[in-house]
Amino acid sequence: MDFAAARKVMVDSQVRVNDVTDRDLQAALLAVPRERFLPAERTFAAYAEIEPEIANGRRLMLPRDLSKLLMALEPRAGETALAIAAPYAAAVLAQMALKVTAQEADSEVLGIVAPALAEAGVDGVVAPFTQAAGDGYDVIVSEAAVPVRPEAWLAALKVGGRLAVVERAGPGGKAVLYVKGASGLSRRELFDAAPPVLAELAPAPAFAL
Repeated sequence: MDFAAARKVMVDSQVRVNDVTDRDLQAALLAVPRERFLPAERTFAAYAEIEPEIANGRRLMLPRDLSKLLMALEPRAGETALAIAAPYAAAVLAQMALKVTAQEADSEVLGIVAPALAEAGVDGVVAPFTQAAGDGYDVIVSEAAVPVRPEAWLAALKVGGRLAVVERAGPGGKAVLYVKGASGLSRRELFDAAPPVLAELAPAPAFAL
Protein backbone atom coordinates (compact mmCIF):
# COMPACT_ATOMS: atom_id res chain seq x y z
CA MET A 1 0.00 0.00 0.00
CA ASP A 2 1.27 3.49 -0.88
CA PHE A 3 0.87 5.19 2.49
CA ALA A 4 2.23 8.53 1.28
CA ALA A 5 -0.43 8.67 -1.44
CA ALA A 6 -3.12 7.64 1.06
CA ARG A 7 -1.94 10.38 3.42
CA LYS A 8 -2.35 13.00 0.70
CA VAL A 9 -5.84 11.73 -0.13
CA MET A 10 -6.71 11.94 3.58
CA VAL A 11 -5.60 15.56 3.82
CA ASP A 12 -7.31 16.52 0.57
CA SER A 13 -10.61 14.69 1.15
CA GLN A 14 -11.04 14.71 4.95
CA VAL A 15 -9.10 17.72 6.23
CA ARG A 16 -8.99 20.60 3.74
CA VAL A 17 -12.62 20.18 2.71
CA ASN A 18 -13.68 20.59 6.35
CA ASP A 19 -12.35 24.14 6.66
CA VAL A 20 -9.00 23.18 8.15
CA THR A 21 -7.04 26.02 6.60
CA ASP A 22 -3.90 26.11 8.77
CA ARG A 23 -1.05 25.44 6.31
CA ASP A 24 1.41 24.34 9.02
CA LEU A 25 -1.11 21.84 10.34
CA GLN A 26 -1.80 20.51 6.86
CA ALA A 27 1.94 20.07 6.29
CA ALA A 28 2.32 18.23 9.60
CA LEU A 29 -0.53 15.86 8.73
CA LEU A 30 1.13 15.15 5.39
CA ALA A 31 4.44 14.41 7.13
CA VAL A 32 3.37 12.19 10.04
CA PRO A 33 2.86 8.48 9.18
CA ARG A 34 -0.51 7.72 10.76
CA GLU A 35 -0.12 4.02 9.97
CA ARG A 36 2.76 3.82 12.48
CA PHE A 37 0.27 4.26 15.33
CA LEU A 38 -1.53 1.01 14.59
CA PRO A 39 -0.49 -2.64 14.88
CA ALA A 40 0.81 -4.09 11.62
CA GLU A 41 -2.40 -5.99 10.87
CA ARG A 42 -4.47 -2.77 10.95
CA THR A 43 -2.25 -0.32 9.06
CA PHE A 44 -4.49 -0.70 5.99
CA ALA A 45 -7.18 1.27 7.89
CA ALA A 46 -4.98 4.19 8.92
CA TYR A 47 -6.33 6.67 6.37
CA ALA A 48 -9.95 5.55 6.07
CA GLU A 49 -12.80 7.62 7.49
CA ILE A 50 -13.05 5.34 10.53
CA GLU A 51 -11.58 5.19 14.04
CA PRO A 52 -9.11 2.28 13.79
CA GLU A 53 -8.27 0.41 16.99
CA ILE A 54 -4.78 0.55 18.47
CA ALA A 55 -5.41 -2.04 21.23
CA ASN A 56 -7.88 -2.85 24.00
CA GLY A 57 -10.56 -0.51 22.67
CA ARG A 58 -8.28 2.55 22.29
CA ARG A 59 -8.76 4.12 18.88
CA LEU A 60 -7.34 6.88 16.72
CA MET A 61 -9.66 9.83 16.22
CA LEU A 62 -11.17 10.56 12.81
CA PRO A 63 -8.73 12.73 10.81
CA ARG A 64 -11.46 15.33 10.23
CA ASP A 65 -12.24 15.69 13.93
CA LEU A 66 -8.64 15.70 15.08
CA SER A 67 -7.53 18.27 12.53
CA LYS A 68 -10.36 20.60 13.55
CA LEU A 69 -9.48 20.17 17.24
CA LEU A 70 -5.82 20.92 16.58
CA MET A 71 -6.60 23.99 14.49
CA ALA A 72 -8.81 25.35 17.27
CA LEU A 73 -5.89 25.07 19.69
CA GLU A 74 -3.75 27.39 17.54
CA PRO A 75 -0.54 25.56 18.51
CA ARG A 76 2.66 27.57 18.34
CA ALA A 77 6.25 26.39 17.96
CA GLY A 78 8.05 26.11 21.28
CA GLU A 79 4.91 25.56 23.36
CA THR A 80 4.54 22.59 25.69
CA ALA A 81 1.77 20.10 24.98
CA LEU A 82 0.20 17.08 26.63
CA ALA A 83 -1.56 14.56 24.39
CA ILE A 84 -3.85 12.39 26.53
CA ALA A 85 -4.98 9.19 24.79
CA ALA A 86 -3.77 10.94 21.64
CA PRO A 87 -0.52 9.45 20.28
CA TYR A 88 -1.07 10.49 16.68
CA ALA A 89 -1.99 14.02 17.75
CA ALA A 90 1.20 14.08 19.82
CA ALA A 91 3.32 13.38 16.75
CA VAL A 92 1.48 15.98 14.67
CA LEU A 93 2.08 18.63 17.35
CA ALA A 94 5.74 17.62 17.58
CA GLN A 95 6.00 18.03 13.81
CA MET A 96 4.76 21.59 14.38
CA ALA A 97 7.73 22.15 16.73
CA LEU A 98 5.96 21.84 20.08
CA LYS A 99 7.52 19.97 23.01
CA VAL A 100 5.08 17.11 23.53
CA THR A 101 4.36 14.44 26.14
CA ALA A 102 2.03 11.58 25.19
CA GLN A 103 0.09 10.06 28.10
CA GLU A 104 -1.44 6.59 27.93
CA ALA A 105 -3.05 4.58 30.72
CA ASP A 106 -2.49 1.20 29.01
CA SER A 107 1.09 -0.02 28.65
CA GLU A 108 0.06 -2.25 25.72
CA VAL A 109 -1.17 0.78 23.78
CA LEU A 110 2.00 2.69 24.56
CA GLY A 111 4.07 -0.29 23.49
CA ILE A 112 2.49 -0.20 20.04
CA VAL A 113 2.89 3.55 19.50
CA ALA A 114 6.20 4.04 21.34
CA PRO A 115 8.49 3.58 18.30
CA ALA A 116 6.59 6.20 16.29
CA LEU A 117 6.51 8.57 19.26
CA ALA A 118 10.26 8.21 19.76
CA GLU A 119 10.86 8.89 16.09
CA ALA A 120 8.75 12.05 16.41
CA GLY A 121 10.69 13.20 19.49
CA VAL A 122 7.73 12.73 21.83
CA ASP A 123 8.09 11.52 25.42
CA GLY A 124 5.64 8.73 26.31
CA VAL A 125 4.38 8.10 29.84
CA VAL A 126 1.96 5.62 31.41
CA ALA A 127 -0.35 7.23 33.95
CA PRO A 128 -4.06 7.06 34.81
CA PHE A 129 -6.27 9.28 32.69
CA THR A 130 -7.91 10.62 35.84
CA GLN A 131 -4.89 12.90 36.27
CA ALA A 132 -2.69 14.79 33.84
CA ALA A 133 0.98 13.80 33.73
CA GLY A 134 2.64 17.00 34.92
CA ASP A 135 1.38 20.56 34.73
CA GLY A 136 2.07 23.99 33.30
CA TYR A 137 1.06 23.05 29.75
CA ASP A 138 0.24 25.48 26.97
CA VAL A 139 -1.83 22.88 25.11
CA ILE A 140 -3.70 19.70 26.06
CA VAL A 141 -5.59 17.55 23.56
CA SER A 142 -7.33 14.18 23.59
CA GLU A 143 -8.37 11.93 20.72
CA ALA A 144 -10.96 10.28 23.00
CA ALA A 145 -14.10 11.77 24.46
CA VAL A 146 -14.71 12.54 28.12
CA PRO A 147 -18.09 12.03 29.85
CA VAL A 148 -17.71 15.04 32.14
CA ARG A 149 -15.64 18.21 32.25
CA PRO A 150 -12.05 17.02 32.90
CA GLU A 151 -11.18 19.20 35.89
CA ALA A 152 -7.81 17.53 36.52
CA TRP A 153 -6.73 18.18 32.93
CA LEU A 154 -7.82 21.81 33.12
CA ALA A 155 -5.81 22.23 36.33
CA ALA A 156 -2.68 21.21 34.40
CA LEU A 157 -2.91 24.21 32.06
CA LYS A 158 -0.89 27.35 32.62
CA VAL A 159 -2.59 30.73 32.32
CA GLY A 160 -3.23 31.21 28.61
CA GLY A 161 -3.28 27.44 28.08
CA ARG A 162 -5.87 25.69 25.90
CA LEU A 163 -7.60 22.30 26.12
CA ALA A 164 -9.42 20.77 23.15
CA VAL A 165 -11.55 17.69 23.79
CA VAL A 166 -14.89 16.12 22.94
CA GLU A 167 -17.43 16.07 25.76
CA ARG A 168 -19.88 13.20 25.29
CA ALA A 169 -22.49 12.09 27.80
CA GLY A 170 -24.73 10.23 25.32
CA PRO A 171 -24.80 9.05 21.71
CA GLY A 172 -23.54 12.40 20.44
CA GLY A 173 -20.90 14.79 21.70
CA LYS A 174 -19.49 18.28 21.25
CA ALA A 175 -15.89 19.23 20.62
CA VAL A 176 -15.05 22.08 22.94
CA LEU A 177 -12.18 24.48 23.50
CA TYR A 178 -11.27 25.67 27.00
CA VAL A 179 -8.94 28.63 27.52
CA LYS A 180 -7.49 29.29 30.96
CA GLY A 181 -7.41 32.94 31.94
CA ALA A 182 -6.03 34.62 35.05
CA SER A 183 -9.54 34.84 36.49
CA GLY A 184 -11.06 31.57 35.25
CA LEU A 185 -11.92 29.41 32.25
CA SER A 186 -13.75 30.15 29.04
CA ARG A 187 -15.49 27.38 27.07
CA ARG A 188 -16.48 27.40 23.40
CA GLU A 189 -18.31 24.66 21.50
CA LEU A 190 -16.71 23.83 18.15
CA PHE A 191 -18.50 21.01 16.27
CA ASP A 192 -20.36 17.73 16.70
CA ALA A 193 -18.26 14.60 17.23
CA ALA A 194 -18.65 11.19 18.87
CA PRO A 195 -15.34 9.38 19.46
CA PRO A 196 -15.27 6.60 22.08
CA VAL A 197 -15.44 7.79 25.69
CA LEU A 198 -12.62 7.14 28.15
CA ALA A 199 -14.32 4.78 30.60
CA GLU A 200 -11.80 5.69 33.31
CA LEU A 201 -13.34 9.15 33.56
CA ALA A 202 -16.95 8.05 33.94
CA PRO A 203 -18.44 9.27 37.22
CA ALA A 204 -19.25 6.63 39.81
CA PRO A 205 -22.94 5.65 39.76
CA ALA A 206 -25.04 7.44 42.33
CA PHE A 207 -27.79 5.68 44.22
CA ALA A 208 -30.78 7.40 45.75
CA LEU A 209 -33.36 5.96 48.12
